[in-house]
Amino acid sequence: MKRTMISQALMALVMGTAALAPAMAQHGTAHGAAAAPAAGSAVQYRPDVTFTLRTDIADGKLVFISESGATKGTANPTLNVAEGAIVQINLVNGDGATHDVSVPDFNAKSNQINAKGSSTSIVFKADKKGVFTYICTLPGHVAAGMIGKIIVGGAVAAPVAKGADISQSPYAVGTPVGARGPKKLTVNLETTEIAGQLADGTTYRYWTFNNKVPGPFLRVRVGDTVEVNMANAKDSHMIHSVDFHAVTGPGGGAAVTQAAPGSTKSFTFKALNPGLYVYHCATPMVAQHISNGMYGMILVEPEGGLAKVDREFYVMQGEIYTAQRHGTQGEAEFSLEKLLNEQPEHLMFNGSHDALTKTHRMEAKVGETVRIFFGVGGPNLTSSFHVIGEVFDRVYSQADLTSPPAKNVQTTLVPPGGATMVEFKVEVPGRYILVDHALSRMEKGLAGFLHVVGKENPDVFRTASKPDADSGH
Repeated sequence: MKRTMISQALMALVMGTAALAPAMAQHGTAHGAAAAPAAGSAVQYRPDVTFTLRTDIADGKLVFISESGATKGTANPTLNVAEGAIVQINLVNGDGATHDVSVPDFNAKSNQINAKGSSTSIVFKADKKGVFTYICTLPGHVAAGMIGKIIVGGAVAAPVAKGADISQSPYAVGTPVGARGPKKLTVNLETTEIAGQLADGTTYRYWTFNNKVPGPFLRVRVGDTVEVNMANAKDSHMIHSVDFHAVTGPGGGAAVTQAAPGSTKSFTFKALNPGLYVYHCATPMVAQHISNGMYGMILVEPEGGLAKVDREFYVMQGEIYTAQRHGTQGEAEFSLEKLLNEQPEHLMFNGSHDALTKTHRMEAKVGETVRIFFGVGGPNLTSSFHVIGEVFDRVYSQADLTSPPAKNVQTTLVPPGGATMVEFKVEVPGRYILVDHALSRMEKGLAGFLHVVGKENPDVFRTASKPDADSGH
């Protein structure tokens, strides 16, 4: 039924100007039309280029989907038009929510449509060269993803900001200790300051351990003696240090590792307490160093090691405070004011917006057991960690690995500077979304995907119809 309604709407939209012109009052508002109406007649126009878009939900966001031309099927396609062209944009409602379409720079805005399959249009003259946006003007819809570009006159868009890939692989979990006894280990860390990729078209000056956010996942055994060597890169501008929450000693090691650029500091500690612990830079101002990316985790396994599972993943949540608003292209700059007010513009898993949605593909097979080592770098926000479509079979609260775990948990709280370990068996194929259930944070970049592959399991989950779209919940 849905396909039929949209097809009928598209037929009406592509029948041509003769059919559309008398219906402009129903379909929308035309600003800058090609010709003024004769007395007592409807607006007449002849578009030079026509685009048809459909509203939908994709990857948990509201989007415009192209229904025509070379961009068909693309979300929020870039529309290229000649300078001076008469442009028509048709909009078909594909999701049943209320929407419109507007190009503010050309004073073009349609009326609102809210029935699935309904349609509207705008027409305007692209009489100035440049890069502009088309949007849905409903409150919150731009933030939810309904924004695209219009390039007029072959204008060259501003160069897309590119930085280093600082995102940490969720697979970088190290080697389980197994049944071995205590031994001496060496950990080498380097603190660096690098321009990294925060989001598509946006870079940020990260401060890191070993060029990744979070820093390396360190894996030791209770009773191990660990030597830590921390070198601060020569080209750094700041002093850096490291504070291990697993360390019993002054500042968790930070008191003896305040390293100037080009210097190295060392200390040795004995791992007395099993658990999963955060480490971070502890050089004033500490919150700035952490928010810029200087955090990671160390796992101190109990005697005999952890129980075997099929998949292990390393995931940490962080915040970045920028002067520019979320979504701004180019190099983002740190904002002390927003940090002190605890108002981050960006939240992310494993260092960047795309780390666990595009850059790294977390995957498991139906029937496998998944373990996630989850921590919050912070520095300020508590996470309500949740995997949409799954229940945690076991949650090791506060990363306590020796007490019995909580069972059958939907969402678990993890404070900044804290951690947890969760385990669950994946029963049904599909894409499962990792979130902080303070769900507004998804709009600031905080999401990850776990792809489960394998045979359907109708005894656990089945549906008689294909979902309209991925709503995310």
